This record gives sequence, C-alpha cells and structure tokens, in this order.
Amino acid sequence: MMLDFLDAHDVGYAEPDRFAGAPHPREMLSLIGHAAAEVEFLDAYRSGRLPHAWLIGGEEGIGKATLAYRIARFVLAHPQATSAAVRAARDLSVPRDAPGVKQIGALAHPDLAVIRRGLTKDRKSVMTETSVDEVRRGLEVFTKTAGAGGYRIVIVDACEDLNASSANALLKTLEEPPAQSLLLLVTHQPRRVLPTIRSRCRLLALRPLEPQDIVAVTQGMAVFGDLPEAVHRRAAELAEGSARRALSVLDPKRLAFNDRVEAVLTALPRMDGGEIDAIAEQTHGRPGEESFGRFCELCESWLLRELAERPRDVASLSPLPELWAKLTEARQDIDSYNLDRRPFVIAMLSDLAAAARRHHT
Repeated sequence: MMLDFLDAHDVGYAEPDRFAGAPHPREMLSLIGHAAAEVEFLDAYRSGRLPHAWLIGGEEGIGKATLAYRIARFVLAHPQATSAAVRAARDLSVPRDAPGVKQIGALAHPDLAVIRRGLTKDRKSVMTETSVDEVRRGLEVFTKTAGAGGYRIVIVDACEDLNASSANALLKTLEEPPAQSLLLLVTHQPRRVLPTIRSRCRLLALRPLEPQDIVAVTQGMAVFGDLPEAVHRRAAELAEGSARRALSVLDPKRLAFNDRVEAVLTALPRMDGGEIDAIAEQTHGRPGEESFGRFCELCESWLLRELAERPRDVASLSPLPELWAKLTEARQDIDSYNLDRRPFVIAMLSDLAAAARRHHT
C-alpha cells in the first residue's frame, strides 16, 4: 500500500520535526494504526463540547504529529461540527483538494500556527529549545478572526522542547482560552509535561504501532518501497513500535550494525574483542554519528531488560542505574565536545559485561 502524501515543500532548512528522507507530518494524508484515537476526537467534535486543548502523547515516531495535522485539516475543512459531512465521517481523512489542505502543507494557512524550535540568529541551524518568542508568535493566530467562523488552531511540536519561559507563556493561553480556539500539544512523555499544562488538556494517548503497521508505513514510502519485504519486517521487529525508529535502521547496512551490536550484548558477559573493535570503529567520525546514537539506544534497551528481569534487591540491581547515568552523561559530553566515540564504546561494553558477570555469578 502506497501512502498518500502531498508534494514536499522546501522551507529552506532542515526542519527539527522532520525525519530526513521522509515526508513531513503535515504532508502525510495517511495515518496508520490510530483509528481509535481518530474516532475519539471525532466523537468529541461532533458532540459540540470539544475541549480547547488536547495532549497527544505516546512514543516518539508513532504518528502523533501526523495525527495533529490530520485533526487540523479536518476541523479547518469542516468548520461546522453539525454539518452532514462531519456526521457521516468515519475518520478524520479529507480529500487532497479539500479547503486548506495545500495551505497547511505549505505552512500558509491563516488559521493554523505551528510552535516548534526556530532558527538561531545566524539562521544556519535550529535552536535546541522552543523560545518564548516562538510561542508568542504562534499564539498570535488567536488574536485574528477565523475564516468561515471556524476554529483557529495551534500545534505545539513538541512539549519537551519548551523551556520554563515558553511553557509559562503557553500556560496563560491554556488558562484563558479564546473562543473557537484549539491547541494540539504533541508530547513524547505525557507524565513529564508540567502538571499545570497537563491538567488543562484532554489526553489523547497513542499506542506503539504493531509490526504490521510499521511495515505498511515503511513500504508505503517510495524511497524505501523497493527494499525486500524481509528488510521491512526486520526493521519493524527492531522498531519497538516506532515507525521513525524503523526508518532509522531500514538501510541494510544499518540493520547489519544493529544485529552486530545486539549479538555482542546478547553474549555478555562473554566478550569478542574483534567484534567490539569493529563496532567502535563504525561509530567513529562524522559518518559514525548515527551508528553511535543507535549503539546508545541498544545499550539503554539492554539495561532496561536487565532492570526488568533482575530481583528487586539493591545487590542485584547495582550498578545498573549508575551505568544508565554514565551512558546518558557521556553521550551528552561526546556530542557537546566532539570527542572520539571509540574509547567510550569499548569502555561501555566492558562495564556492561562486568554488570552481566556480577548477575550471573
């Protein structure tokens, strides 16, 4: 099944909420695996008592932003919740020629604003957090009159990028929402959203995707459509419910690296020096940035499995929490100071082996 999406719109820089090589969520007209969430929103819209703010939560890369734009397209295309088209709708799909669809794809709809990380002052890179100025600019849409008497919509992607000032600026609008306003807040970790923000939103929780849904997503993208089905299935198995994660490992070389790391982790505490050196070498330099990120993710998964499987006593769990902290801190330092990743990879695997040996003896 080929996914339906709009033609890509080049905004002139690498967008922080777009996976390289894939359509942006605002360009995706298809949504796989979240029919129940669509019906939940649709029922609320038809009821005439639509909550003004929704917290769309779930794992990263499962379609939360795609759903947010899908909601925006539907509401802006059908400004009257009592219309026959809304009553007859079974999901939130709209035709590609529906009012506003192309404008949303080009970030040019007058009744929609998107709050996300902006560009640095030199406009050469994306900021590390969403500034208060970005929030204030986005909320300006609520000061304008909506077309066709409908809603004005703001999408926040994602809540994790807000700093204290920008979160407080958003909170003021959540506390006193204008009439006919709709805020769609995307979050990868709903429980970590400020309680003052979370309490003013209706939670729309999305579940991780099933492997068959992930295969449908990856096979539906033209850039990956020619890969063997077995490659898509293997990527789906490794994705842990995230289509984004599947896309990140879909290349056969990436899959081979993934399998190599998994094999070393599975064999712990036994260590194969040759394999470990090969893994470390694949994380070296600029070409190894992505492999290093995946290595860290696999180590985190190993630690989570160990924490879940070991008896709940201090002696058994130690030193797993310390290794988790070391992994997190070292990864940040390596990225910040552009350090050689190879010594860390070797040292981390040695530490994991020591932890595994302690558990098995």
